[in-house]
Amino acid sequence: MSILSIQNLSKRYGNTKALSNISLEIPRGSIFGLLGPNGAGKTTLIRIINQIIEADSGVILFNDSPLSPHHIAKIGYLPEERGLYKKMKVGDQLRYFAKLKGMPGPIANDKVQFWLKKLDILSWQEKRIDDLSKGMAQKVQFITTVIHEPELLILDEPFSGFDPVNAEIIRNEILELKEKGTTLVISTHRMESVEQLCDQIAMIYRSEKILDGRLRDIKQAFRPNQFQVQLKTDAPDALQYDPLRFEDGVAEFNVSLEGETTNEVLSRLMALGQVVGFKEILPTMEEIFIQQVKKHTHE
Repeated sequence: MSILSIQNLSKRYGNTKALSNISLEIPRGSIFGLLGPNGAGKTTLIRIINQIIEADSGVILFNDSPLSPHHIAKIGYLPEERGLYKKMKVGDQLRYFAKLKGMPGPIANDKVQFWLKKLDILSWQEKRIDDLSKGMAQKVQFITTVIHEPELLILDEPFSGFDPVNAEIIRNEILELKEKGTTLVISTHRMESVEQLCDQIAMIYRSEKILDGRLRDIKQAFRPNQFQVQLKTDAPDALQYDPLRFEDGVAEFNVSLEGETTNEVLSRLMALGQVVGFKEILPTMEEIFIQQVKKHTHE
């Protein structure tokens, strides 16, 4: 079941198309990656979902009902351009945002303490935002986004400004939120994060959707039918393949199926030596991303 169903959504700014007939289904309890280069239309789509701007045409359903203002309390949004009040103290700011989302004061206080402890920043609550580093402020912004326990969480470049250690902390929090039933939409340029986190992705380019589906299905669809082989042999020079490396009597090289089955290729390889490794090469999301952008650039 989809928590969010986007149907034929379009938006223009003057003569510029921002979104062209976009349709997406975001499954409940999933992590959905929204990909595309700058200017593709991702931010416009996110702003329409958050009801910051209106679409020119199309429909968005939230839990099978037309998206409306009362759904805002069920959505959490972490914008790429962060929005904290720099002169406010951390604790006061978190309580303020929690109350804006409709949380009663005592519950808001409890949630603030819970999250400050969880992210190991309890000692920061009397600090002002402008006394924090960018990474520290990012943690505070993350808490403001999740503190009201939204059903749908939209994160725009959530790892921006984090060092590797804190990026890992936020990554683990994202996975834990998913386990608890939260649906997450992540807009990011970091393809390694997509590989690690996302169940499904959609790619938008020049206002149009050019790719959509489950991550594993997309990677399978773009597989080049190549395999990495490790072959133990006494005569590497006699191989018909150029080894990528040869170490301790083992040659490593790539082979293409080229109409053969894997069994046929393995049979031919075993005649050349002992096959000690045979692994399919699957493209990374970064390779697929670059390939699709180049393809649609020249269309």
